[in-house]
Formats: sequence, structure tokens, C-alpha cells
Amino acid sequence: MNLFNATLVIGATGTTGSRVAAGLLAEGRRVKAASRSATPMAGTQAVRFDWNDPATWGEALDGVDRMYLIPPIGSSDPAPVMLPFLRQARAAGVRRAVLLSSSAIPAGGPAVGQVHRVLPDLFEQWAVLRPSWFMQNFTGSTPHARSISEEGAIMSAAGEGRVGFVDAADIAAVAVRALTDEQAPDNDLILTGPQTLNYAEVAAIITEVTGRPVVHRQLTFEQLRDRWATEIPLEFATLLADLDRAIADGAEDRTTDAVQRLTGRPPSTFRAFAERELS
Repeated sequence: MNLFNATLVIGATGTTGSRVAAGLLAEGRRVKAASRSATPMAGTQAVRFDWNDPATWGEALDGVDRMYLIPPIGSSDPAPVMLPFLRQARAAGVRRAVLLSSSAIPAGGPAVGQVHRVLPDLFEQWAVLRPSWFMQNFTGSTPHARSISEEGAIMSAAGEGRVGFVDAADIAAVAVRALTDEQAPDNDLILTGPQTLNYAEVAAIITEVTGRPVVHRQLTFEQLRDRWATEIPLEFATLLADLDRAIADGAEDRTTDAVQRLTGRPPSTFRAFAERELS
């Protein structure tokens, strides 16, 4: 396969990465699908990539001029790992980078916010995608999906706080545009769905769509932190619980037109998502 001007998709087996790779392929783009296991993906060149193994970086970057970046999963301080790779990428000829961050983390903020801050200095064209909470947080083997299945409840410390939940398919569609349009956004984009919902409203929609009773069970910050800490490091569990506390204070009660503006179509509603993925 001729890999000249290929796009490197890091995390190509993940929630957004797999959709980004598929969207690029649909537009006839060459894709290098990077994952720790080099999982084969039809139409792509699968390459092994591990943020913590610099020996995997060179092959991943060979023949690449743009890339989609998923930070190391579960890291509360990814900059020490990511920045050396980004500098190597720039030296290898990568000109455009699209970074997945979070609506809760601004440039210069904690975690991936430190990478966000320097991205414009490293690349000629760039974008930082800052999606709100994923609708996919309620599917698969996620903590919310498990508690819905096992306990008929969504657990949060968000109180009545509202969130502009966004479909990963819409995030990926924006990423494809940011990677392939003649000019990258050269900005950060807060991505949301078309409406804000609190967790009780989410539970009600899931109940209506699936026919199985689901409620929102409110936890304290400490209860949620300790619940998360049974699965992930305490530092990261504390960060996630803090984000729920911010939701309770209104930090995610907003919608934007970024999905419509970049893709030309409106973002998915939570009900449409639930009917597609949960019914």
C-alpha cells in the first residue's frame, strides 16, 4: 500500500477512532490504524502503537502527514508521554493534528489540557475536539451500562446538573472534516448534542426506549470517587468525580452549533441514539 499522505488514527479500535477511520476510508483516504495490538481493520494498514513504547512510534509515523490523537487512556498527566511523540511527528513531516480532549478541560488545564496548549506551536494546522459527555457512556461495558443492567440505575454525583451529551458518530464526523478539509479549524471546538439533559431525564428516555425501568441514583462526591477507585487509580477516580461535581454546578449546561457547522447536519438527539443503540 502506498502510504504517502496517509492519516494516522491513534486508538483506531476505540469509540471515536474506529469511526474516524471508517469515515476517512469512505472518503477514499489512506489510513494507518494504530492500536496496541495492531488489530486488522479492513482497508487500512494496521500498525502497533503504544504511547509508552517509543520504539513503536517511527513505523506509525512513516508516510503520514496528518493524525488523529487519542490520549493515553486513564492517564491524569499525559503530556510527558505525548509531547515527545508530537515533536517526533512534527520532525517526521506531520503537518496537521486533531486532538481529542474534553469540554471540561480548556487549553492549559489539567491532563490533556497541557497538550492542547502547545499543539498550535507544533503543527501548521490543528484542531482540538472538546466533546461533552459521550452518549456511548450508556452502552457496552461502561460503568453506566453495567449499573443500568445490574441495578437498574445510573449512578452520579451530578445532582440535577445538565449535560449536552454527544454521539461519538458526530464527534468522528467532525474529526474527519478537521482532518480532510482544505483548511483545518485551527481552533478548539466544543461538541455537544442538540439539547442538555440531566441524568434523571436520560434514565427516563432509556426506560421509555427499552421498556426496562431505569432511575438516577444520586451519590455524594466521596461515594462516586470510591466507586470509581475500585476500577481505576484513585487520582483518576478523583478527577472523574470532580467532573461530576462540576456538572452539578452547571459546567456542562450548554449546547453549541459546532457539529452542524463542521458537518452540515444536525447532531443526533439522545432519543435517536437510544433507539438506535439500546432498543
